[in-house]
Amino acid sequence: MRALVRRGTPQRPVLLTTGDLGLDPARRVVQRAASEIRLTPREFSLLEYLMRHCGEVVSKAEILRDVWDPNFDGDDNVIEVYIRYLRNKIDKPFGRDSIETIRGVGHRLLVDGGRAS
Repeated sequence: MRALVRRGTPQRPVLLTTGDLGLDPARRVVQRAASEIRLTPREFSLLEYLMRHCGEVVSKAEILRDVWDPNFDGDDNVIEVYIRYLRNKIDKPFGRDSIETIRGVGHRLLVDGGRAS
């Protein structure tokens, strides 16, 4: 019992941010420019994964393994579909281009939040 007390309460997951895009894993809330964005559970998980690897190129295989079920047996094009869903929700309404596709490699969430020029 004393060991549990010494550990204290578990740390609340940190708020993830890049530019004006914020994601709160504990409350499952996404905001951009002070506007709340509604995401499906899968979209939320994909965005959280990209934000945790912000600036890094992640492959479809990594996304399938870490966001989808490791035993997923469907077409990996599902990643492109969900990337498009995210772009339509977190980028287009705000004039941003925060998710970059690296042809033949994977996707990357830009560190600065992807301000469109």
